[in-house]
Amino acid sequence: MKLAYWMYAGPAHIGTLRVASSFKNVHAIMHAPLGDDYFNVMRSMLERERDFTPVTASIVDRHVLARGSQEKVVDNINRKDKEERPDLIVLTPTCTSSILQEDLQNFVDRASTTSNSDVILADVNHYRVNELQAADRTLEQVVRYYLEKARRQGTLDQSLTKEPSANIIGIFTLGFHNQHDCRELKRLLQDLNIKVNKVIPEGGSVKDLQSLPKAWFNLVPYREIGLMTAIYLEKNFGMPYVSITPMGIVDTAECIRQIQKHVNNLIPNKKVDYEPYIDQQTRFVSQAAWFSRSIDCQNLTGKKAVVFGDATHAASITRILAREMGIRVSCTGTYCKHDTEWFKEQVQGFCDEILITDDHTEVGDMIARIEPSAIFGTQMERHIGKRLDIPCGVISSPVHIQNFPLGYRPFLGYEGTNQIADLIYNSFTLGMEDHLLEIFGGHDTKEVITKSLSTDTDLTWNYESQLELNKIPGFVRGKIKRNTEKFARQNNITTITVEIMYAAKEALSA
Repeated sequence: MKLAYWMYAGPAHIGTLRVASSFKNVHAIMHAPLGDDYFNVMRSMLERERDFTPVTASIVDRHVLARGSQEKVVDNINRKDKEERPDLIVLTPTCTSSILQEDLQNFVDRASTTSNSDVILADVNHYRVNELQAADRTLEQVVRYYLEKARRQGTLDQSLTKEPSANIIGIFTLGFHNQHDCRELKRLLQDLNIKVNKVIPEGGSVKDLQSLPKAWFNLVPYREIGLMTAIYLEKNFGMPYVSITPMGIVDTAECIRQIQKHVNNLIPNKKVDYEPYIDQQTRFVSQAAWFSRSIDCQNLTGKKAVVFGDATHAASITRILAREMGIRVSCTGTYCKHDTEWFKEQVQGFCDEILITDDHTEVGDMIARIEPSAIFGTQMERHIGKRLDIPCGVISSPVHIQNFPLGYRPFLGYEGTNQIADLIYNSFTLGMEDHLLEIFGGHDTKEVITKSLSTDTDLTWNYESQLELNKIPGFVRGKIKRNTEKFARQNNITTITVEIMYAAKEALSA
């Protein structure tokens, strides 16, 4: 648990609520004080959906503190059972209510005796894990609960489907372009003559979880959620899984080859060959391979970029930039500190340096130091880029509402390669674009940003220096501003004047 005014990954209970609300007819009850119950507002604001199952908050107030929570929590579970008639009720505390150290499992056991719905307590340590880790654990817990229940009742059918089929595991609410990625994965599997058995948790029913073992293999597109479930299914039901994220030309082809391997293992008499499909899609459907060799993309060769995001997207975008588009990645990083070893292994050799942190001020200072031509990151890196006058393409959660598009914008599969190529190319400021904006009038050409990025520095520009900075053409203004601030910090100067600007220029020329 960490006290901060802004975080890349939220607290654990948000991950549990995201998984619960992704399923159909599953109701989550959050045992929390006022202030922790913002999930419904966040979900309804960001996800472009007509309806969803809201989360109920069992509020911890002064009356609860005086006489205990059991009666109130059990009453809320029974009330929702009668009102909503869900298949499953998930009870979760928050970091704040966990301080009370109440026996919530006892509450669940008591409510289960009178409820028609299944009731479980989210098995998550709210002090030690973040939103993504909790989501992964909660999904595995729900899957395990229903498969073991079916096994006890003798209703578990482990016979494979007649035709090759797959489960897609890890698509859930508030995920970065998850709905679009799911559509693209379904299209990809359909092209390979593989049926989709189940998609979980988004839009899935807990009643159908007992059918998961009927699929030939599991596809886990993101490391952040679904991997624990796939490992559980492999260990207990012998189900192979593919965890290569099909993002970019090279990794999409490798993912398909892994799928081919698992399919051929189950049909030894009739081998499938997906190489012609890979060749067809790479040469004629995806425009990214052709575009990366075009003169337009050649203009990006040697430009510096910085990448930061969750482990899946940051690693994939880093490889795409370096391997497929010839762009130098000066630094790549992730806030998924729990996945540090995997991330370093994936980006080794594709970047100059690696940053693992969940402190956005460290990321901001790194970007200010490197001065890249473009940033690819989360909404926070977008804000940092605006302050430094560096363009930013958003490639990972957390994001603002504009990154929940209504149009079709997948990042996975062959259509995803086109979307990513567009995003990368359009994120760079090209040629005389800034100079033309300065001449004809454009966005942000007169505003001078003088705030420092790091919280432990305090640089101010006086009025005369701001006027002088405004006279500089826009396409070099940002670089001159950063060089001047760097000179000021090195010389322990807190107020930048016109004289300091010229001193910085002379020092740079020396």
